[in-house]
Amino acid sequence: MNDAPVVVASDLDRTLIYSAGALGLTMPDAEAPRLLCVEVYEGRPLSYVTEDAAELLVELGRRAVFVPTTTRTREQYGRVRLPGPAPTYAICANGGHLLVDGVSDPEWRRAVGERIEAECAPLGEVRERMVASADPAWLLKERVAEDLFAYLVVDRGALPDRWVKELGEWADGVGWGVSLQGRKVYAVPKPLTKGAAVAEVARRVGAGLTLGAGDSLLDADLLLAVERGWRPGHGELADVGWAAPGVTVLGERGVLAGEAVLRGFLGSV
Repeated sequence: MNDAPVVVASDLDRTLIYSAGALGLTMPDAEAPRLLCVEVYEGRPLSYVTEDAAELLVELGRRAVFVPTTTRTREQYGRVRLPGPAPTYAICANGGHLLVDGVSDPEWRRAVGERIEAECAPLGEVRERMVASADPAWLLKERVAEDLFAYLVVDRGALPDRWVKELGEWADGVGWGVSLQGRKVYAVPKPLTKGAAVAEVARRVGAGLTLGAGDSLLDADLLLAVERGWRPGHGELADVGWAAPGVTVLGERGVLAGEAVLRGFLGSV
């Protein structure tokens, strides 16, 4: 019998947890699932899971090494209160920070920084290009996250598709990638990946199996790095029809996809 632990690495936003605008509930209100708030921001509820998903998360925490894996900064991740035991490991800033009992591992952060410096254009150059080419008519905010990557908050309805495409083509030539997620356009250095950080967790715990889930282009490397993966029926990956061997494409969309992801994990642990 193989007693090696199973590592389960999952994206958070629009994979496990959902804002009110991303719930995607299409049934009559009286038939909608009960929701549990898992994040409060500025005194107001922000993110939810279904009550069934909450129970599944508790069980998953008992049976596997559950690793929240997010592009969020450490501060943004700190607002999330998932049901179940507190994870020993968490991955923030798209792999830039590996948290161990809530504290960033300095050796991991140093190694990531050295690789970015060696392989990519400087953050300042990329940020300047993003902001200079953006139209104030649709640009709402611009931010730098953890001194690792940049993102813009945009009016999605007014954002030209060609702008994202052109930025992505330019970024690709300087070692960066571009991803559009909801109202945010991310520019992330290519060495900054969730998959690499998950592989490090798997190495540290001696994992016998790795599982993962995600919905965005920034999750593609994670889904390719694990042995079995799940992809919701919504999101960037769904929009482009992304699929890969070992990755289950779910039909569920919205918060019910979060439940389906968790059932897939538990069915494989």
